[in-house]
Amino acid sequence: MNGTQSYTAFPNQFRSNLIAGRKLIGCWSALGSPITTEILGLAGFDWILLDGEHAPNDVLSFIPQLMALKDSVSAPVVRPASNDAVLIKRLLDIGFYNFLIPFVESAEDAARAVAATRYPGAGVRGVSVAHRSNRYGTVKDYQKIINDNISVVVQIESAQALANIETIAAVEGVDCIFVGPSDLAAGMGHLGDASAPEVQVAITRIFAVAKAAGKPTGILAPVEADARRYIEMGASFVAVGSDLGVFRSGTQALRDKYI
Repeated sequence: MNGTQSYTAFPNQFRSNLIAGRKLIGCWSALGSPITTEILGLAGFDWILLDGEHAPNDVLSFIPQLMALKDSVSAPVVRPASNDAVLIKRLLDIGFYNFLIPFVESAEDAARAVAATRYPGAGVRGVSVAHRSNRYGTVKDYQKIINDNISVVVQIESAQALANIETIAAVEGVDCIFVGPSDLAAGMGHLGDASAPEVQVAITRIFAVAKAAGKPTGILAPVEADARRYIEMGASFVAVGSDLGVFRSGTQALRDKYI
């Protein structure tokens, strides 16, 4: 989503770009700080992942981070702690429109995630008439337009998910298939070694199945060579690093200059 205009949710151009398979380069935000999130937002990434699964975040800590990205071109994406309809509802209400749902292992899991983001008729989202997402009741026809402005990305990160990848990719409302390489490797018996040949074969298969289903693919790849290889393989929704990783490596490099 290159350009100088800040990200807006209506219409959700990020979702349109995602579905179209345009290259979207993102960064993980795991430090839980609105200041570091704001700095990430200045870099011009297409998206920033605000992590609620492996980072010290909750509904209240997410709000100032969303505020920090209001003037950024970077679309906020949230990863909930789990595929839970109540938690997803709360994240929707505070202003998230783009979701990366962790540990989806079946078509039923994927369908449940999609349903949690949609109002009745298309899903099971609870109704509140005034919340941060609809700008406290000031967005006209919010309940009629919001279903088409929510993106759902499902994370494949287990051997069971790999076995069910065809049916997961076929679920209506799933906009993108995302590979969690570390957990996938662990689930396949290669803890700490996502480069293992068996894991790489599995990732290639996931990409191929998603493509056949007309779904774009994404992956977390903080090593540049890996990221470029996955992009060559067809990944379009790619996280290339994290605020934690950049801070950790940068501070260590600074200290090492004086050893």
